[in-house]
Amino acid sequence: MTERTFSTSCGKIHYWTNSLRNIRPEMIFLPGLTADHRLFEKQICFFQDKFPLLVWDAPEHAASWPFEPGFDLTDKARWLDDILQQEDFHFPVIIGQSMGGYVGQMYAQLFPDKLTGFISIDSAPLQRSYVTSAEIWLLKHMEPVYRYFPWPLLLKTGTEGVAVSSYGRSLMKQMMMLYHNDQERYARISGHGFRMLAEAMALDLPFEIRCPALLICGEQDHAGSCIRYNKAWHSKSGIPIHWIRNAGHNSNTDQPEQVNQLILDFIRKL
Repeated sequence: MTERTFSTSCGKIHYWTNSLRNIRPEMIFLPGLTADHRLFEKQICFFQDKFPLLVWDAPEHAASWPFEPGFDLTDKARWLDDILQQEDFHFPVIIGQSMGGYVGQMYAQLFPDKLTGFISIDSAPLQRSYVTSAEIWLLKHMEPVYRYFPWPLLLKTGTEGVAVSSYGRSLMKQMMMLYHNDQERYARISGHGFRMLAEAMALDLPFEIRCPALLICGEQDHAGSCIRYNKAWHSKSGIPIHWIRNAGHNSNTDQPEQVNQLILDFIRKL
């Protein structure tokens, strides 16, 4: 994988891509809030010789820093489209974990005819109807929680709360340790991410997924109300769902072989 950059008015986005081209579709991996491109290392290893791949450090995250915070979820989706055009990717399948899944839904809203497929991994629907006003209010006021919560406890809950496997927890700890000496930055990234999410939900847009789609969720995903959201999302939309045993919020790190096979089966059906 080769590291590349894309310049925006707020800063540079760093992303990685392989050398494969002229193969359809292209796989776009979008990690969740406070995670970075390493979240998908098991998927990259499995798919890098099979399909064109792209994975980013989201704006403000890891290598995509410094980055001005004056952007929203719409901007992220538009920048993603610019990057795909820069890489000559025209048949993208977005595979988004948690916040990455929300970016994918915004992309589907803005560019409904460009998306070849969509896979949500431990994410949730963006439609306003799924969330309460209280939940939106809480999302807008999360930054102080991350700023004043003792870092050792935040590190413990942030790793043990998203994964059940030793590998998944170790990987999340590595990604969180990037902010070990800068909890202010970690809180700012987290707070901004949750506010963007709340603002996108408040837009009350359709966020309809018109392309083939798949929902993946860990049976032990206790991040927020992810399990409840995914049950309702599947029931209302009819999008197929696969529940991953012995997996938490980062199910692609807890059960990478199973998730990789689900992704591969989905791609083959396209």
